[in-house]
Amino acid sequence: MGGLRHRKAPRIAPAAAGWAVAVAVPLLFLGVFFVWPLVAIVGRGFVAEGGGIDLTGLRGVLGSTRTWRLVGVTLGQATAGSVGSVVLGMPVAYLLYRTRFPGRAVLRGVVTVPFVLPTVVVGVAFKALFQEGGLLGFARLEETFAAVVVALVFFNVSVVVRTVGGLWERLDPRAEQAARALGASPARAFRTVTLPALTPAIASAAAVVFLFCSTAFGVVMVLGGAGYNTVETEIYRRTTQFLDLRTAAVLSILQLVVVTAALWVAGRARARRERALHLEHEDVAAHRWSPRSLPDAAAALATVVVVGGLIVLPLAVLVARSFRTADGTWGLDNYVALGTTGGRNALVVTVWEALATSLRTALIATAIAIVVGGLVALVVSRRPRARAARRAVGALDAVVMLPLGVSAVTVGFGFLVTLDRPLGLNVDLRTSGLLVPIAQAVVATPLVVRTVLPVLRAIDPRLRDAAGVLGAAPGRVLRDIDLPIALRSLGLAVGFAFAVSLGEFGATAFLARPDAATLPVVIFRLIGRPGAQNYGMALAASVVLAVLTAVVMMVAEQLRGDRASGAAGGEF
Repeated sequence: MGGLRHRKAPRIAPAAAGWAVAVAVPLLFLGVFFVWPLVAIVGRGFVAEGGGIDLTGLRGVLGSTRTWRLVGVTLGQATAGSVGSVVLGMPVAYLLYRTRFPGRAVLRGVVTVPFVLPTVVVGVAFKALFQEGGLLGFARLEETFAAVVVALVFFNVSVVVRTVGGLWERLDPRAEQAARALGASPARAFRTVTLPALTPAIASAAAVVFLFCSTAFGVVMVLGGAGYNTVETEIYRRTTQFLDLRTAAVLSILQLVVVTAALWVAGRARARRERALHLEHEDVAAHRWSPRSLPDAAAALATVVVVGGLIVLPLAVLVARSFRTADGTWGLDNYVALGTTGGRNALVVTVWEALATSLRTALIATAIAIVVGGLVALVVSRRPRARAARRAVGALDAVVMLPLGVSAVTVGFGFLVTLDRPLGLNVDLRTSGLLVPIAQAVVATPLVVRTVLPVLRAIDPRLRDAAGVLGAAPGRVLRDIDLPIALRSLGLAVGFAFAVSLGEFGATAFLARPDAATLPVVIFRLIGRPGAQNYGMALAASVVLAVLTAVVMMVAEQLRGDRASGAAGGEF
């Protein structure tokens, strides 16, 4: 027995140490670069100079009618964006995940692209569409609530499509077929059988979309105009323009309450969905699309409207307007001007230099996000038997998602406050060039987790148990079972992380130095400068950034495996 224990000890101790590292690295990263800056900036708003708690700022902000007007606008745009995304995304999800037709994979990629397009690019595209003289200028939607909501639906309809579609393609059709055989009409069978089964996925998608819409920044800054303010933009203005940290801190707390509630709803819905997927029929295949089928024809028509009118039209207008020169003719002048610093030297660096900075920054941010997010997904994918351990795993999953909902401006300002000498190290990250990629990695990590996690959770635990019984060490089980399956979603995870980092604007706008500005920051600065040349350069630069982001996502979609597709698509 002593010899047996001696042989087992080397397996157990390294395994425990490995899991400890897998938990410690993400917690340390999030603790230093998310929790600490957030606590620091909030503390500066609520702690008096003498060190005591001062709630005068809290009473002043909560007693202001402006605060509740901001909250109302934020909740209104989030609700409208969520409803619009669900209503328009459902028929598209049906067409792309329940029917088969040539070009379906390409169309899935097209629908996915808006989610990762830089917010500044989307703002510029819809601004070109809605402004006076634009294709839809007659509707007078420029700088209105409706314009912001339409842009938010553009962003988030893909979340609904992938989340609901990922479940819909796995539903066993025999239940609905049985209802039809018993005399139910197609509409009644859908309403009484299919829709209840899809409800958890719909609720999860709506909660996540609500989260994204309530914290939108770039789109609101570009499309909303000076008179349109939300909680997110007010935090930015109070922090950067007025240095009013107390008001910004209170608004951040209000925003965090909304975010926590949305994440709780999403988590509950996701847990219900996983129980439903436990009963899935793996061999269910989508049927061939038929124009004679009323649901198929209606879904195709709705998809044409969504893809053509909501996604393709504003991007096509953006591309067309980028070739319109300052004198009203057509040409490449705007693209040629990307090698300059704009009219009246509007920029410190050229657009091409900013693009190179964006690429370098995104590469570093992606590497960090893949490591941290991959470790989180590995830990959270386990289902420990002990209740305390299960709660700890759930808490880690929830904490990792928080950066998606907390103001990037708040976190960015917290970086400047806390990271002069992090953990006592003799290094000032504020001037090291690592601050921006770290901030982008904090934002990208949750998307990596949501992409890799469902693939790891889909692994039958009996495979691991069987490998352990046959004598495989825990490390070998990870290498031979988990890693090959996780690699199926790695391409998509890398694509999401890189695209999101490439277009991140909130924290980057606050942290990037003028001589090291990224492309989204440069585009926003060009929009804010007078002159037709600067605006034309902003259009051309937006096209360059949009094309680059689309190419990254198309490549990522091709690299991922089919099994990773449905799983990753269902976890946004």
